[in-house]
Amino acid sequence: MLDMSKVSKKRKSILTKYDKDKTYSLKEASSVVKEITTTKFDSSVDLAVRLGVDPKKADQNIRGIVTLPNGTGKNVKVLALVTPDKEKEAIDAGADFAGLDEYLQKIKEGWTDVDVIVTMPSVMGKLGPLGKVLGPRGLMPNPKTGTVTMDISKAVSDVKSGKIDFRVDKSGIIHASIGKVSFDANKIYENSLELIQNILKLKPSSSKGTYLKSISMSSTMSPGLNVDTNFS
Repeated sequence: MLDMSKVSKKRKSILTKYDKDKTYSLKEASSVVKEITTTKFDSSVDLAVRLGVDPKKADQNIRGIVTLPNGTGKNVKVLALVTPDKEKEAIDAGADFAGLDEYLQKIKEGWTDVDVIVTMPSVMGKLGPLGKVLGPRGLMPNPKTGTVTMDISKAVSDVKSGKIDFRVDKSGIIHASIGKVSFDANKIYENSLELIQNILKLKPSSSKGTYLKSISMSSTMSPGLNVDTNFS
């Protein structure tokens, strides 16, 4: 039982705006999450989707990419690791950094101040030795997510316009930021629905029982809202 005498005014106000035991429709949650956010900065809105899969099995290690219709609301910093003839193409498409050897050296020295790295197939061999730096930070480019390609311009512009990749963690949960609390509720709803529909398309045939086990929506430092998993 929560001792209300020890709860701050701000927390009490939040508690009156949602029901922790209620299961909200995705549309309802997209509105309520805005009401229960009290941070002074523009919080991210996040989804946590628990799946009925075993990530240890290769065919159930769910991973995908999705372009959010309303973008992420974030200024995504992109590094294009490309040969000199591709640098202008990358910068014109919106890359924050473009080059090769100088950035490989910076990464080797520990620099990872970017959100996404895109590169060319011919450069991937040079990135192998940097796996221990890039891998744990989720920065290693991957052909499956469109970040290893000869079409650098498209790769950069896709990322800048709201393309995100997602993957299930070892607990069977996909965590993804799908917008900002400053978005209107309908944009939060549209972005959330796009992600969930993409996850549904990736259901493996070997997955038995309930695939979408639970969905929680929250913003930075807000409580989580239980979201209805019935999308049939």
